[in-house]
Amino acid sequence: MKILIANDHGAVALKFHLLRWLESQGHQVVNLGVDTEDRVDYPDQAALAVKEYFGGSYDLGIVCCGTGIGISIAANRFKGIRCALIHDSYTARMAKEHNNANFLAFGGRVDYKEPIEELLSVFLHAEFQGGRHAERVSKLDKI
Repeated sequence: MKILIANDHGAVALKFHLLRWLESQGHQVVNLGVDTEDRVDYPDQAALAVKEYFGGSYDLGIVCCGTGIGISIAANRFKGIRCALIHDSYTARMAKEHNNANFLAFGGRVDYKEPIEELLSVFLHAEFQGGRHAERVSKLDKI
């Protein structure tokens, strides 16, 4: 898969961790995030990621900030983006199976109960179920 990743200063270490793991799994990853903890604003990073996503034939976008909340809200302001804030394997699976998320959000200051690589793996191996979920996703994309 071709995946982009963007972050603010609250998720530098997490971004590098995710980037290394994704590359080890054979994915092509484009790093749009910051590589230092110098302050940047998560709305700007989300906008950068969305712009690149729509212009670059990506399969998935990943955005990270301190909690994942702000950057997911910012990403979801853009038409056609369905950014899911992932907390565990269940939300990772549902983000794909029911919502066909095209962006994921994670928090660099969040203590996850499961390894974050496992959450990503669950999402990447899940399949969109379509049917009634496709109808709902279509409604999201029309809002």
